[in-house]
Amino acid sequence: MEQPIAVTRQSFDDWMVPVYAPADFILVRGEGSQVWDQQGKSYIDFAGGIAVNALGHAHPVVTAALVEQAGKLWHLGNGYTNEPVLRLAKLLIDATFAEKVFFCNSGAEANEAALKLARKRALDNGNHSKNQIVAFNNAFHGRTLFTVSAGGQPKYSKDFAPLPGGITHTPFNDLAAAAEVINDNTCAVIVEPIQGEGGVLPADAAFLQGLRELCDRHDALLIFDEVQTGMGRTGDLYGYMQYGVVPDVLTTAKALGCGFPIGAMLTTDELAKTLSVGTHGTTYGGNPLATAVAGAVFSVINTPEVLEGVKQRHQWFLDGLNKINQQYPIFSEIRGGGLLIGCQLTKDYAGKAKQITQLANEEGVIALIAGPDVVRFTPSLVIPEQDVKEGLARFARAVARICS
Repeated sequence: MEQPIAVTRQSFDDWMVPVYAPADFILVRGEGSQVWDQQGKSYIDFAGGIAVNALGHAHPVVTAALVEQAGKLWHLGNGYTNEPVLRLAKLLIDATFAEKVFFCNSGAEANEAALKLARKRALDNGNHSKNQIVAFNNAFHGRTLFTVSAGGQPKYSKDFAPLPGGITHTPFNDLAAAAEVINDNTCAVIVEPIQGEGGVLPADAAFLQGLRELCDRHDALLIFDEVQTGMGRTGDLYGYMQYGVVPDVLTTAKALGCGFPIGAMLTTDELAKTLSVGTHGTTYGGNPLATAVAGAVFSVINTPEVLEGVKQRHQWFLDGLNKINQQYPIFSEIRGGGLLIGCQLTKDYAGKAKQITQLANEEGVIALIAGPDVVRFTPSLVIPEQDVKEGLARFARAVARICS
């Protein structure tokens, strides 16, 4: 057998389209909340693959489901159904407001499906001018042309004009501003319960409740993008459950597969009729391999033990981060919910979030940013207390270096 191709970090610069600027090391193995690079150096993983690895790395239940299904059936195409996809659909329906599910491969695809559903519903009802989509500044909904246009961050969309039209952006958490733009020509409002990429900014309950009322008044669909907040990340299975607000459509991905690519759009029987046979689709979406893995993930996460544990772990992080901040006053605010935590840098350290995470890497801990001024943590929902303590100790050393 041929030897595998030797690779280094330089190989990325030589061979890959340069849309990413990855760290200067290559990770090769993970177990639980720890990962190791090619040189054997260990890191505590506080990033979780950007809120994806909700059960850490190589979780035995998920690994077993993958191996078992891999020995049975991988892929069929959408001309046939399969058992794992139907079982996963039923799990999601039983646990949420939804009555129908569409499976795809990513959060962007789930949002794309939701926005297409909203536009088509209005057209089917004979209202050709009801095509406006209202979204929010600093939102992030994906990287397709439609979803990057719905996202409220021009840095991601400005280079790809002309962009799809009919999308209006308004300030997040400003109900009065939303009320000025939502009208009878609005077909959908799309919102994240906590803006993840936009800085880990939680929505106010009154804001989401007000959006629900506005959508009802103007016959617009309320779409909750729960790609990052879903699957236990906030301490509830889905973030909407904390707000007393039920959306018409919910999108989910990331932690649904814990690293295996899968996304889903959840909605009601009535709305699902809009997407009839042939109106939308995907080659890989809902294949038995992905849905078997996601079914195993769901069975672990949707338990009182894991969901209550998220709230406990939130407090571990809060206590540890506040202690660091007392010694090195670098954060003006620590916010978020559950294990989606954002640390806003003070003015003195504005723009240094990336530098802090790079120093954290050197100290053996992996963290994220949410814009240039926010350090973000999205660890495993089952991270052990010892890993939290050790990871925060390493992070504290990185903060000490930036403050010196």
